Amino acid sequence: MSEETLPRPERSDDGPGNFVEDIVRQDVAAGKNGGRVVTRFPPEPNGYLHIGHAKSICLNFGLAQKFNGVCNLRFDDTNPETEDVEYVESIKDAIRWLGFDWGDREYYASDYFEQLYDLAEKLIKAGVAYVDSRSLEEIRETRGDFYTPGQDSPFRNRTVEENLDLFRRMRAGEFPDGSHVLRAKGDMTSKDVKMRDPVMYRIKHARHHRTGDRWCIYPMYDWAHGQSDYIEKVTHSICSLEFMNHRPLYHWFLDQIGAPAEERPQQIEFAKLNLTYTVLSKRRLQQLVQSKLVNGWDDPRMPTLVGMRRRGYTPEAIRAFCDRVGVSTRDSIVDITLLEHELREHLNATSPRVMAVLRPLKVVIENWPEDRIEVFHAPYDPEKRDGLSREVPFGREIYIERDDFAEVPPNKWFRLAPGQEVRLRYACILRCVGVVKNEKGEVVELRCTWDEGSRGGAAPDGRKIKGTLHWVSARHGLPAEVRLYDRLFKVEYPMAGDDKNDWLKHINPDSLQVLTGCIVEPSLANTQPLDRMQFERIGYFCTDLDSQPGALVFNRTISLKDTWAAIARKGEEG
Repeated sequence: MSEETLPRPERSDDGPGNFVEDIVRQDVAAGKNGGRVVTRFPPEPNGYLHIGHAKSICLNFGLAQKFNGVCNLRFDDTNPETEDVEYVESIKDAIRWLGFDWGDREYYASDYFEQLYDLAEKLIKAGVAYVDSRSLEEIRETRGDFYTPGQDSPFRNRTVEENLDLFRRMRAGEFPDGSHVLRAKGDMTSKDVKMRDPVMYRIKHARHHRTGDRWCIYPMYDWAHGQSDYIEKVTHSICSLEFMNHRPLYHWFLDQIGAPAEERPQQIEFAKLNLTYTVLSKRRLQQLVQSKLVNGWDDPRMPTLVGMRRRGYTPEAIRAFCDRVGVSTRDSIVDITLLEHELREHLNATSPRVMAVLRPLKVVIENWPEDRIEVFHAPYDPEKRDGLSREVPFGREIYIERDDFAEVPPNKWFRLAPGQEVRLRYACILRCVGVVKNEKGEVVELRCTWDEGSRGGAAPDGRKIKGTLHWVSARHGLPAEVRLYDRLFKVEYPMAGDDKNDWLKHINPDSLQVLTGCIVEPSLANTQPLDRMQFERIGYFCTDLDSQPGALVFNRTISLKDTWAAIARKGEEG
């Protein structure tokens, strides 16, 4: 089932399951494979990993950990025209970041090119493979479909000697791209179209990122995949559902090379991960990058693992999410709020609290001496009570959020307004006594007084102060740029509808807002790239890779609450 035809999300209270784990557990208990468990994660190095790959990574490496087995990292690098060392390194980095390691078991399909070639010659000598001298277009035209049987190639009855000669000359580079392919003799009348003389090799005069120019013929995925699993002695070959109809061919090839039944990998298919408000297609993600609709593969709006890392996602949250989603045999779409819930849960437990003002409004405290500076101690996490705190300087001039002031406040306004009091976090109680406007009538400065008996924020007479604001000292605050990231798509199902080319029109125009002139507290002076924190009352943020001392840059990871749910409720109400 393609991404374009996925069903709507299923809502279930039964909890996630993991039928793959059940199969492996039964195999181990029965002594199958001598009790060994060998899985593999086999990415193609033609792009960056995304959140969908994280599910497969957690499944394969997780099973190996749970059953004292091993998980191989194998790059299926059989298409030199799309692969690059950059992608190889990014994939390894992403897996390590998620918390998994493959030790010395880093393999490549290209490691087996010679073995795969020898096995192909074995099939030619057995009379079950031949060289077809037609183009791939001609081959597709005669393959038929579910209702129409395929037509035999006019080259299907070449002699073994002629096929060997042509195949060896293909390897030697005597022929141009597209002039010949090697095909297996399947069944051209089979209802399974993949069994109709599948292509095993094609000619590609392209430089490979590992083998250089040593090869100019490259194995097709269906030929390389199963044989690589067999060579590595994989016990459980775990694939996503779209490979289910590859399974007969997978085993047919193993039959032809004489793989003993007890040594064959068991192919098991599971439903891949799909999320609302997200597109998880490597081809479409590449289109976003190439069209410059995002700022590269690591754009924090991208569902790539490198993008999520830059945005401030934690590997713990992603692993917890994959665990909660579970493993099933039915395609569905998972509500992205489940991922966001896991993220908030982990960030809430691990992020230090600091203060930042994104849209500053200056406040002058008239009864505070100009040169007086007082330092308050603020805990990094008031709930933990672990004693960890930072110093927050306070002076005559501070900044508050512009949205925390209203000249004509609405009913039940608990923030600052003329004549109204608020509590400044960790500092004191403040009353607004005046407003300064510019020539356009815009409020540019507030005049306030502080209650000298309220040091620390408590009212001396016990009166209740309902509003509490965050703030930053004007003299000590640090300038910063803040990038407010949001969901890349504005609709739940970007791929829904009849016209599958319309998905780009669903891009959220407000997925990134860049705020300059922001002010953050001085404790962030030495923040390092990818450090995470909570800006009190605003959301969770991380220090961007572009950030430098004196030129701080922060990315919003996620808001404190699900604002999209509030927007949806408002829309339903009217």
